[in-house]
Amino acid sequence: MVSNVNTSNSGKKLFKPNYMLVEEAHVKNWEAEIEKGKDLEKYWGEKAEQFEWFQKWDKVLDESQKPFYKWFTNGKINLAYNAVDRWIHTDKRNQVAILYANERGDERKLTYYELYREVNKMANALKNLGVEKGDTVSMYLPMCPELLVSILACNKIGAIHSVVYSGLSVGAFVERMNDAEAKVLITADGTYRRGKIIDLKRIVDEALLKCPTIETTIVVKHTGNPIKISELSGKEIFYERLLEGELDECPVEEMDSEDPLFILYTSGSTGKPKAVLHTTAGYMVGVATTLKTVFDIHDGDLWWCTGDIGWITGHSYLLYGPLLLGTTTLVYEGAPDYPDPGIWWKIVEKYGVTKLYTSPTAVRHLMRYGSKYPTYYNLSSLKILGSVGEPCSLDVVVQKYWKGKNSHNGYLVAD
Repeated sequence: MVSNVNTSNSGKKLFKPNYMLVEEAHVKNWEAEIEKGKDLEKYWGEKAEQFEWFQKWDKVLDESQKPFYKWFTNGKINLAYNAVDRWIHTDKRNQVAILYANERGDERKLTYYELYREVNKMANALKNLGVEKGDTVSMYLPMCPELLVSILACNKIGAIHSVVYSGLSVGAFVERMNDAEAKVLITADGTYRRGKIIDLKRIVDEALLKCPTIETTIVVKHTGNPIKISELSGKEIFYERLLEGELDECPVEEMDSEDPLFILYTSGSTGKPKAVLHTTAGYMVGVATTLKTVFDIHDGDLWWCTGDIGWITGHSYLLYGPLLLGTTTLVYEGAPDYPDPGIWWKIVEKYGVTKLYTSPTAVRHLMRYGSKYPTYYNLSSLKILGSVGEPCSLDVVVQKYWKGKNSHNGYLVAD
């Protein structure tokens, strides 16, 4: 059971985790951790030491041009190297890095060594297409392994990636592509959603009529949906064919700490979408640290962030954070209530998910179907449940939805 429920001075209910979680936690005393964090340079300098640097930084935080802060100035590093390459020389080499599943019941696994080889092949292929450090590569892909491989391949050679959420309209897609001045686009023949195949290539064909900077389109054969490929040589090419004959070794690009890593656009729900440029080292150290401390990632964990990589949560806590910590990340393609509202809990039981990170919106959606679906499955592997994006009625979730056999391990619910 959840160990204790107390009420704070502000009237908020506090759910204390099982004592075993506290005993095993990386951070056992958050008040002390927050106190340490007040010394920004010392705290983040220590956190950065866990990574492999080609050249150590001169200064942890440069505040000389506020509010344009610079982290780990003059440091040289590569994110893909730290997320993939360094693990193949350890006992994590043959550990599953990416566990992909979809609503049809298909699955695919990539170990760290397999991921390393795929990333290198894609990195070499992009270079052969003329992609250089600083160029932008856009992705309009489903939640599939090729998306993660493509992103990491961009990191490996110093290209900037810009992922466009595959649920956006043609107009929104065109606006983002042109603003980023993307040189290469990676897409797929379709994506699975509620038992149907959404034809992404058709959307791309329409959008590219208004995207003059795109030189080459790479198409992943993901669903088997029949599509047409341009007969113009080099204009369009299948992903699988592009990788044929490519070497599975690729030299890594040494990146300055402040070199651009990726561009991600806001939703545009309150006006014109804004491009947010994330740089390399500060982002890398930040996401790895927050995932490790807040969600207490350990060897043997199976991590599942339900967010889409088209948004920042997916970038940080589905892809980068888990791989930087050498854990297994679960990637799911499909709706949370298809083929029935128990699909998420079926996946948790089947694979033994230990940490689950989702949104209050998703939880409220599933709660509309009642609390019966979680009780159909053995969810005892779950240790931590997290929410993100907006406030969540934790007492309702824990007491009315997560109840009975589903909470006997106790959960630390993060909001």
